[in-house]
Amino acid sequence: MPSKLYVGNLAYSVSSDDLRELFSQSGQVQSATVISDKFSGQSKGFGFVEMGSPDEAAKAIQQFNETELKGRNIKVNEAKPREGGFGGGGNRGGGNRGRDRW
Repeated sequence: MPSKLYVGNLAYSVSSDDLRELFSQSGQVQSATVISDKFSGQSKGFGFVEMGSPDEAAKAIQQFNETELKGRNIKVNEAKPREGGFGGGGNRGGGNRGRDRW
């Protein structure tokens, strides 16, 4: 099991420091980040926590999934790798576009 966790259903008032403090109860926290909107700075209601080991991550899921943090029951599970993402090639309709036709 990877050691990176997805934490969802966060109250907008939850900070990265709040996540770090909470998850440190399950082991060593490598990083804790609440994702925010790049324009408004408002939390998007989810974040990621990277634990020191897969065992600590499993313990954190068991300990904190569906527990209350600042008035909301948070969701904690294994973070999934991004699918697709940005700038990943593929055919986006660019190409020749009719130029250089004979």
